[in-house]
Amino acid sequence: MTLPIFSVDRDPGPDFRALLNEYNINRPGEVSNLDTLDIRHGTTVLAIKTADGVVIAGDRRATEGNRIAYRSMEKVFAVDSHSAVAIAGAAGPAVEMVKVFQIQVSHYEKVEGSMLSLEGKANQLSQMMAAHLPLAMQGLVVVPLYAGYDLANKVGRIYSYDITGGRYEEYDYATNGSGGRDARSVIKMNYEENLATDGAIKIALKALADAADEDSATGGVDALRKIYPIVAKVTQDGYYRLADSEIEDFINA
Repeated sequence: MTLPIFSVDRDPGPDFRALLNEYNINRPGEVSNLDTLDIRHGTTVLAIKTADGVVIAGDRRATEGNRIAYRSMEKVFAVDSHSAVAIAGAAGPAVEMVKVFQIQVSHYEKVEGSMLSLEGKANQLSQMMAAHLPLAMQGLVVVPLYAGYDLANKVGRIYSYDITGGRYEEYDYATNGSGGRDARSVIKMNYEENLATDGAIKIALKALADAADEDSATGGVDALRKIYPIVAKVTQDGYYRLADSEIEDFINA
């Protein structure tokens, strides 16, 4: 077996899908024209560690190419009483992955009669990401952020993932999505250890606002339609999603 040699104008580079297309290789059932399909994508999401737990947030916009497909998409979901997941990437598979994840966590607790540890739940999501790899290789990429309050260690924890199922614990904050780099810059400039929850919420809202300024796929505050980012906190008291009126108060403060 020899390595393929390409001319300069036909070299697919690091793009594995382009390599398969160059050799006209498609697995049974594989969609070969994903680039021409209208697939909804969601961005931007973030999580920030606080003195009391974590804050997790996301914008509301979903796009199809250069078009706004949906203005009030849900991107932050409670997994159980003390953890949450935020999604970026292909909207359909991402939402379905969250539903299955929620069911698996609930099923474990019913069968075992005890709550799965936060790290155990993070590992479960990692396995789901690994199983999703064939679809990710076709372009249906899902990239979640998982965060929660570790009841055993009395601390908030954040986990990020790659498409192969790699799981990485983030010790301060994490972002994902097309506006993630802009949001990360804002958080990096304002983050400090033992950050109060209200302070983290303000930083999260500012980060999403800056991301919306720079990234067309990220939606900002839509006061006319009363559409605000999703912001939730997870502490020892459990998961709590802020109401729109509370978010509006933080924005106007």
